[in-house]
Amino acid sequence: MKPRHLSAVAVAIASLSLGATQHVYANAPSAALSSSAQSMTAVQSESQKLNQLLERFFADSLARSPVYATFVGVHQYNDQFGEPLSDQWLADELAFQQGYLDAIKAIDGTQLTGQDWLSYEIFKHAREQAIKGFEFESYVMPISQMGGAHSWFAMLGSGSSAQPFNNEQDYRNFMQRAKGFADYMDSTIWAMKRGIEKGIVLPRPIVEKLLPQLSAHIVDDITQSVFYGPVAALDEKDGISADAKAELSTQYQAMIKEVIIPAYQRVHSFVQDEYLAKARETVGLSALPNGQARYAHQIDINTTLPLSAEEIHAFGQREVARILSEMRSVKETVGFEGDLPAFFEFLRNDDQFYFDSEQAVIDAYTDIKHKIDARVPTLFEVFPKADYEVRAVEAYRAASAAGASYQPPAPDGSRPGIFYINTHNLKAQPKFLMETLSVHEAAPGHHFQIAIQQEVEGLPAFRKFGGYTVFAEGWALYAESLGKEMGLFTDPYMWYGRLADEQLRAMRLVVDTGLHAMGWSRQKAIDFMLANSSMAESDVVAEVERYISIPGQALAYKTGERHIKMLRSKAKKALGEKFDIRKFHTQILIDGALPMPVLEAKIDKWIAQQQQA
Repeated sequence: MKPRHLSAVAVAIASLSLGATQHVYANAPSAALSSSAQSMTAVQSESQKLNQLLERFFADSLARSPVYATFVGVHQYNDQFGEPLSDQWLADELAFQQGYLDAIKAIDGTQLTGQDWLSYEIFKHAREQAIKGFEFESYVMPISQMGGAHSWFAMLGSGSSAQPFNNEQDYRNFMQRAKGFADYMDSTIWAMKRGIEKGIVLPRPIVEKLLPQLSAHIVDDITQSVFYGPVAALDEKDGISADAKAELSTQYQAMIKEVIIPAYQRVHSFVQDEYLAKARETVGLSALPNGQARYAHQIDINTTLPLSAEEIHAFGQREVARILSEMRSVKETVGFEGDLPAFFEFLRNDDQFYFDSEQAVIDAYTDIKHKIDARVPTLFEVFPKADYEVRAVEAYRAASAAGASYQPPAPDGSRPGIFYINTHNLKAQPKFLMETLSVHEAAPGHHFQIAIQQEVEGLPAFRKFGGYTVFAEGWALYAESLGKEMGLFTDPYMWYGRLADEQLRAMRLVVDTGLHAMGWSRQKAIDFMLANSSMAESDVVAEVERYISIPGQALAYKTGERHIKMLRSKAKKALGEKFDIRKFHTQILIDGALPMPVLEAKIDKWIAQQQQA
């Protein structure tokens, strides 16, 4: 794909009439100014204040979250980790959010247009949500099998992620950062003890899955540690002298042995000896103090829409039934004799649908990548400059990682995007999922949306590197729905793969709300998913435990897709022959991730402009 330069597009989008009506201060600053000049002065003043505020916020955010800075390509904090959890940290975080909410409210949003208006709305919404979240004390459950410092710090330290290991200072930076990590891990023990006191603890199945993730890093032979990767790579570093390499190797190995491994050991011992006994037998948020409000907040965060658990659950049930009907059609098309459960069993177990090696999986997905890359220009006019590559999930995290995931490219272009495929269980990676997973995780799904967002010139940094789950996952699922328009899914089994993937997202609506709002047990959720799909049982268990650990996140996919499809239908109906699908996709992607109400307001204004053109 030959990417189109994005700056020109960004300028065009910024000039859209997004609330562009000029406003005049009631009290004119000078009687000599004409009303239009007064208006322009007001707009410039509020715009300048906004952009200064946003720049200050992003700079402050990087200083407060040094690892986040590393991931977005700002390297001045590479030797720092961040503050440990504590009462003072909580007070500082709340004051930070409240201070910036007060500051944004002091700016007159009615005077803003274009990107400024979008930034104002997004920033204010994000600060309000963040402050609301303090009410639910989620810090007392800082790690789980789905993520936490114990997991992503290992990725950083492996030498194959965002942390650079190019010169001597890079190695010393990480050794210093590791000390901060150890302090933070100790603070997770403090936080989880407070959670025990408050009755806000992880469910037992989640704690049981967390333990092996911690123990994986407690090794006697440090050459077997994932953190040994940078030491093993020292010989390849031409810019480091032999003497420095020897010194670094000795000090780095001591750091792994004396700092990192003991940090994991302390948390593992606490979780195993004390926390596990206090883990709860219930799995839903509704069982926790203030549980209903807690889950309602998660729905708000993850959908940005005024939806109740009950209406989401009902929507999910309808979608599950619809998709099952389409799966029956596929069964008939391929001539399978037997009912749908028998067809599911056939798909789960027949060797023709599965790979026999990790490399075969990676090679097949790489071939699909080239096929899709050739077809996306039919529906898109802007493309990311960064490419992506297909990789297997690292062994140390594969047992509980998702089946597929995406890591964005480095903002400076030094690292491509990564489409991860989990090859831990080959039976959980059927061949018929290849096209739909590729479209979702890579192009034109997550890779397009996130890479383009990072590359748009002039976008405030907090938007370049921020996001909304409903937008990101809604877009990726919407991208799957474009498959047939791109000439994919011509094989009926590949089409079944699309249906299977969509069914997973539909079942998520039912299961997530069932677990957290309707008292479903872990087993009831597992049984529901097995009965309505051909997923491997190991995959179903991992999915259900994911929903238990990160409530509400699974709701974003279908609700976001539904909203984007609604906006497309609205635009097509309003514009008729003027509707251009490539330009519509540009409008969705070019301003980065937006809350759904803000996206809808933007598209409504774009439709109005197109009608007048």
